[in-house]
Amino acid sequence: MSTGTKAALVVLALLVAGGGGYVVNQTLHHIDQLNSQISSLEKSLTKTTEAADAATQRAEVSEQSARESERSRVLAEDDAAAARQAAANAGQRATLADDRAAAAEEASTEARAAAQAAQERADEIRRVAETEMNRLTEALGRIAETRRTALGLVMSLDEGYLKFDFDKADLRLESRELLSRIAGILYTAEDFTITVSGHTDARGAEEYNQELSERRAQAVADYLIEAGLSPELFTVQGLGQTQLIDDGTTPEAHAKNRRVELGMVNARIVQPSAFDQLQNP
Repeated sequence: MSTGTKAALVVLALLVAGGGGYVVNQTLHHIDQLNSQISSLEKSLTKTTEAADAATQRAEVSEQSARESERSRVLAEDDAAAARQAAANAGQRATLADDRAAAAEEASTEARAAAQAAQERADEIRRVAETEMNRLTEALGRIAETRRTALGLVMSLDEGYLKFDFDKADLRLESRELLSRIAGILYTAEDFTITVSGHTDARGAEEYNQELSERRAQAVADYLIEAGLSPELFTVQGLGQTQLIDDGTTPEAHAKNRRVELGMVNARIVQPSAFDQLQNP
């Protein structure tokens, strides 16, 4: 036991012994009051601490909520900015679409105008070509049988008009005179191509007739070229006995089959085509 404690006990013993019990009792009562106050203060401190902790938690929750609200605000602003940009982009696309639509409409209008002009030119070309075809049909028809086809004209020169010696491809004088007249008419024609086709009757060997028809067709083309027509206008072919126009066996039928045909196509209307199309409209 310490010295101080011993002293306190001695004093207390003296006070009790000296009749100081009242004082001691008052002192003890005061001590109890102090202890009660201390206990009350401790409870109050505990409540205050708990309240402070609760307030701190609420503050933390509020701060967290505030941070989340700030993030939401930032996200909302970002979304709003993105929406504004999207609207601006959409507006630009709409403007571009309007511009393209206007350009397309203008191009369509120009195309329609060009198509109309082309159609008018084509109609004029056909009109001029038709006039020329009619002129040639009439002029050539005065010389020999000439017929219109879907692609042009076919002039048939059988032995009644164009004569060759037997088994020959040499032109007689009267045949030259006939071809000179034809060349004079064709010389004034424009944009025509000419196919010269040789034909024979069915007598003799097929191979031989083929070769003879080629030589006679070439003789006619050569003479027309010598008369002044351009070589570029001509296509020459021999068809031998493949396209008879009279199946008879009389001299007259043979004479009709032995012929040279001139096929004339106006290039302003159609492109040159196979001569069999010209002969079979």
